[in-house]
Amino acid sequence: MKVLLVITGLSMGGAEKVVTDLADALVKAGCQVMLVYLKQPLQVRPRQDAVAMVCLDMDSAAAALPGYLRFRRIVQDFKPDIVHAHMFHASLLARLARLSMPIASVVSTMHTAYDGGRLRALAYRLTDRLTDISTNVSCEAVEAFTTGGAVRAGRMVAIHNGICVDEFQRSQDARTKVRAAFAIDEGCRLFVAAGRLDWSKDYPNLFQALARLPRDLRYTLLVAGEGPLRPELEAQVAALGLGARVRFLGIRHDIPELMAAADVFVLSSVGEGFGLVVAEAMACECVVVATDSGGVREVLGDAGFLVPSRDPAALAAALLAATSLSSETAAGIGSAARRRVVAMYSFARAVDRWRELYASLLAGAGEPLSQPRSAS
Repeated sequence: MKVLLVITGLSMGGAEKVVTDLADALVKAGCQVMLVYLKQPLQVRPRQDAVAMVCLDMDSAAAALPGYLRFRRIVQDFKPDIVHAHMFHASLLARLARLSMPIASVVSTMHTAYDGGRLRALAYRLTDRLTDISTNVSCEAVEAFTTGGAVRAGRMVAIHNGICVDEFQRSQDARTKVRAAFAIDEGCRLFVAAGRLDWSKDYPNLFQALARLPRDLRYTLLVAGEGPLRPELEAQVAALGLGARVRFLGIRHDIPELMAAADVFVLSSVGEGFGLVVAEAMACECVVVATDSGGVREVLGDAGFLVPSRDPAALAAALLAATSLSSETAAGIGSAARRRVVAMYSFARAVDRWRELYASLLAGAGEPLSQPRSAS
């Protein structure tokens, strides 16, 4: 099978990690895979050298037509059985290419419950006939796209993201190494947050929650990620008097080790599709405190603390409760969290679901996949 994966960009992010891991898994399964990304920078890439990589350099409006024409040539030369596009711009490109050339099968995947408002929803719906099926990463995200008018009922199904459970797991060695690197003793609670420094992760909510914690609570927060709001967030941390407690780490390639070292993983988002980092932290047996955004409720279940978005008081209360757990109770929550991820959100399970979808499209089986029920 020839699979052409298309994604808007390959900067550090959950969707980007999922796509590059999918490329690797498809190669291992014997597929011929090409990965096309619309714009720079290239910050995450597949590990398998057999994955062909092409950037269309569509970084501006002036580059749109040349990029489109180059994409058409790629499709004509590669002759894929499946074109699988991820995120809005890549999905739009793959759909519009179908107007001027035959493409066997097109799959459009979104990774969020919200993607840009009414104009994007209209563009998505108007081009819906040009894709065989749309998918999203949680049942909540599918419902949001349907009720928002981006897709008709039944034209989008949920396929949950998956994580490599062997890569993300508890490690005493990693805990010791990370704590030593940041001079964090065992009497200090270590909080970890990971994600792009943009509006959707709502770090201001997290910092306001930290400011509400008791002054005598010893903790350090490590924030892994980069983004346009970093200067603003650093200024907020300083203004709240949290400069000695919060460390911005920038882009990191050791997220599993950071999570394995953490006492609490915290997510403060207002916009999530699936909540990949939550599943990763759960696999590392972290106690997770997360906001109820997008698919996070599906992922977390009852294996952690879930609070409303944009409620720093509730977030602070959950963080305090998490730090007050006995070591035995925290270990029990962490163990249950890992069991849940292994059973429901392993990457092997996700890849099986994608391959099932591809096979059904190539066989002309009509409705490719049934809609899964929301996990409780």
